[in-house]
Amino acid sequence: MTTPQKILVTDDDPQLRDLVSLALTRAGFATITAADGAQALTHAARERPDLIVLDVGLPEMDGFETCKRLRARSDVPILFLTAQDDEIDRILGLELGADDYVTKPFSPRELVARIRAILKRSTGRAAPLLRHGLLELDPAAHRLSVAGTEVDLTGTERQILTHLMASPGQLIARPTLVDRIWGLGSGVSDRTLDSHLRNLRRKLAEAGAPDALRSVHGVGVGLSA
Repeated sequence: MTTPQKILVTDDDPQLRDLVSLALTRAGFATITAADGAQALTHAARERPDLIVLDVGLPEMDGFETCKRLRARSDVPILFLTAQDDEIDRILGLELGADDYVTKPFSPRELVARIRAILKRSTGRAAPLLRHGLLELDPAAHRLSVAGTEVDLTGTERQILTHLMASPGQLIARPTLVDRIWGLGSGVSDRTLDSHLRNLRRKLAEAGAPDALRSVHGVGVGLSA
C-alpha cells in the first residue's frame, strides 16, 4: 500500500483547520494540524510533511515569519492562505519562498487541486541530468549546482529552471511558461511567475551565475548563451 502524502495545515481558526483537514483526508492525504507558527515549526521538524498549508494571519508569529524560518532549513512546498486579496501580500509570500497562495474564502476543491499541482511540480518524474554553462540540474534528485556549489530551490523554482534548461537557446513566452508550470486555466498571473523568476535570479547570482537567465520584453524568458 502506498503511504499517503502528508500535509501540515496551519491556521488559528479551528473550524477552518477541520474543514481543510477533512477535504484533504477525503482526497487521500494524511494531515497534521497546527494552530500557530511555533507549532508549525515543531511539527515540520518532527513530522517532515510533504507540503505545508500556512495562514498568513497567524497570531504572534505570522505566516511570513514562519515561512522565513521554514525556508532557512527546508525547501518543503508551502501554500499560503490569505484573507486579503492584496497583491502586495501575495508577492511578499512568493518572495519569501512560498510556492502558491489561495485567498479566503476558497473552495476546498480548489485548494486540493492547487496542492496536487504543487506536489506534482515538486516531485515530478525521473528525468535526465540537465547541464547549461555553470548550471547542472538533476530533476530526479531535486538538486541544482552552480559550478559545483549546491543551490537550494523551491519546487516551483526547480520546475521553471527545468523547463528553461530543457529548451536551451529558446525563449519561452511567459503565458506558455505559466501554463506548463501551473496548468491550463490555472488563473495564475504573469506577476506570480515574475516573483518566482526574481527569486531564482537572486539565488543564481548569489551562487556565481548572475547572468544565467535572460528576458526579452514581449518575447519570453530563457537561458543566456
